[in-house]
Amino acid sequence: MPELRKDPVIGRWVIIATERGKRPMDFHPDPVTDDAGFCPFCEGHEDKTPPEILAFRDNHQAANSPGWNVRVVPNKFPALRIEGDMGKMGVGMYDKMNGIGAHEVIIETPDHLQKLHMHTPESLTKVFQAYKNRLLDLNNDQRFKYILIFKNEGRQAGASLSHPHSQLIATPVTPKRVREKLLGAKDYFNYKDRCVFCDIIREEISQEVRLIYENRGFIGFCPFASRFPFEIWIMPKRHNPDFYSMDHEEMMLLSDTFIVVMKKLAVALNRPQYNFILTTGPVRWARMGYWVTLDVDFHWHIEIMPKLTQVAGFEWGTGFYINPTIPEEAAKFLREVEA
Repeated sequence: MPELRKDPVIGRWVIIATERGKRPMDFHPDPVTDDAGFCPFCEGHEDKTPPEILAFRDNHQAANSPGWNVRVVPNKFPALRIEGDMGKMGVGMYDKMNGIGAHEVIIETPDHLQKLHMHTPESLTKVFQAYKNRLLDLNNDQRFKYILIFKNEGRQAGASLSHPHSQLIATPVTPKRVREKLLGAKDYFNYKDRCVFCDIIREEISQEVRLIYENRGFIGFCPFASRFPFEIWIMPKRHNPDFYSMDHEEMMLLSDTFIVVMKKLAVALNRPQYNFILTTGPVRWARMGYWVTLDVDFHWHIEIMPKLTQVAGFEWGTGFYINPTIPEEAAKFLREVEA
C-alpha cells in the first residue's frame, strides 16, 4: 500500500508509491559518459577559462598554469554577475533588482576521468577546502544573503561538460527552498527545544534501517521522506550550521563518507547521473536579526539525488513527489554493495 511521509524539516509530504513497484534492480539508468574532443577544464588549457580565483598547487607554480590539484574560476556564462549594485526598484505592483551575485566553477581535478568516487580522502578534502575558502570569502560581500554549492553530473542532471566540476552561486536573496528549511528547523526547535537535524541523526543511527554508512564524524542515509529513488543525505554528527567552520580532520571524515557512499551508488546503479546540493547556513550579518537562531536550530548537510525518475506534471502541479522505491529498501541495497 502507498504511504504518505512527512519531511520533518519543511513539512512537505512525499508519496512512497510501493505499488508502482520499482525495486533497486529495476533501475537501469544511462551512465555518465565522457564527452570527446576539446575540454577547457583539462590541465594545460588554463588560458581557455577566465583567470582563476583560487587554485591549490603542490609546488607553487604560477597562477593560471599547469600543476594544480583544484582550481576555481568564474563561470564563463554566469547566471548572476559579480559587478554592479542591487538596483532594487518597483515596476507597478511588481518588484525587481539587478542580477547581482557570483557564479563560479570549482574544477575538482586536472584528470578528465576522475569522478568523485574515485578520489582519495586527501584529494577530495582539497575540493572541500576550496568550497570552504570560497564560502568564507563571499560571506564578506554585503550584497549576498545565500551561497549555494552544487554539482550536476551528467547531461540529464544539467551538466554541459563532463570534466569533474561543481559550481557555486551566491544570491542577493535567500532562496525559497532554503528559507523553508530554515523556518522549518526554527519551528521544530521552538516546539521541542532541540535541533531537528540532530534528532534525525539520532533516529537514523538508532533505527539503522535507512543508514548506509557512518564514521565517527558523519552519517550517510536515505531520508525517511525521500523524494527520489536512492536519494542520499550526508550530515555531520556535530551540530554545526556552517560548512565553512569544519576543520581539516572533519573534512577528511566527510571525504571518507562521501567516497564510500558514492562508490556504492556507482556500483549499484552503473554510475548514475545525479545532482548534489550543499545546504549551509546563510550569510548572517546581511541585516540586523537575520536568522539569529541558526547556531542552535540548523545543521548543514549534503543531498545527493540520482537521476532515475522524471519530475512531471503531478509533481509540478502539487509539490508532491512520487517515489517508487522504499527508502529502507534502497538503503539496504546500498549497504550490502561491496565498493
